[in-house]
Amino acid sequence: MLIALLAMPVRADQVRIKDLVEFDGVRSNDLVGYGLVVGLNGTGDGIRNAPFTEEIMSNILERLGVNVTGEQFRPKNVAAVFVTTSLPHFVRAGGSIDVTVSAIGDAKSLLGGTLVMTPLNAADGQIYAVAQGTIIAGGAAAEGDGAGVVQGVPTAGVIPSGARIEREVEFELASLSTLRLALREPDFTTASRIETAINRDFGRRVALMLDSGTVKLDISRTQQQSPAHALGRIENILVRPERKARVVVDQRSGTIVMGQDVRISRVAVSQGNLTLRVQEAPIAIQPNPFSEGETVVVPRTNATLTEEPGIGLAEVQPGTSLSEVIAGLNALGVSPRDMIDILKSIKAAGALHAEFVVH
Repeated sequence: MLIALLAMPVRADQVRIKDLVEFDGVRSNDLVGYGLVVGLNGTGDGIRNAPFTEEIMSNILERLGVNVTGEQFRPKNVAAVFVTTSLPHFVRAGGSIDVTVSAIGDAKSLLGGTLVMTPLNAADGQIYAVAQGTIIAGGAAAEGDGAGVVQGVPTAGVIPSGARIEREVEFELASLSTLRLALREPDFTTASRIETAINRDFGRRVALMLDSGTVKLDISRTQQQSPAHALGRIENILVRPERKARVVVDQRSGTIVMGQDVRISRVAVSQGNLTLRVQEAPIAIQPNPFSEGETVVVPRTNATLTEEPGIGLAEVQPGTSLSEVIAGLNALGVSPRDMIDILKSIKAAGALHAEFVVH
């Protein structure tokens, strides 16, 4: 059964400004590193198929004072991995963050492995953290001589608090006199409401809407002790956001999600199903006994075309909401695939007044 969800308009749908915007400059930074996982139970990289694993292992041993020049490694308990994480804003040196570890070779599992000290670089090439620790993988794998079974993704895992911050991102919030709020979903109405709500809360003109996605703050007019105090007050102000009329359809699960402002103009809908069945039933004809003939396979094909009953000509009155149309189609027993096709056709006819998104 296809599910239709409708966001009903209520006055209590106000949300905090912090949930609608991003503060310009107050952001996280992505980090990435290339490292080695050891201690695997024979599920690591095959050195022949992943020569980069041997290279990084040799480099680590050389740094530890172990001379491996000219030696050949054939271990199965090591794997080359990528280590990724996000450096939160205003994090300080010495703090810890979680990291994600993902195999890049032909390792079968990272269960029970330990990540060796791995520097994590940002886009500027500088090292901001160092990761190390035991991996917690999110799956399981087992293999025998004739078959194997895998559940989840054992070639990727996490290390909680596995990276130590070594360098801070320089950002002087206290020296700012102006700051911009960037809306996550740009909309002129929402930006105007944010401007009005901030100015009403401070009792003076503090915010100015620049465009649909930007609201400028004059920190000096907030009369707060610091920009941080001003942002702490602003981010908790309640605003009712405005959303575009949008219909989101998931073809795999048969789910339809729509907003409150979706409307359908007057339109007529007629739908039916054609089913084509083709069956092959070949017949083998044997030659007569003691003859020199050969067995001949004669093809036999049975093809039928049937039209299953669908919905007849139905007329949708102007101003009808999409939720009412979905409820009517559900009552008629229309399948999820047919439901999506009907909505696509209504949109193509120009009668569905909303953005139509299909996943």
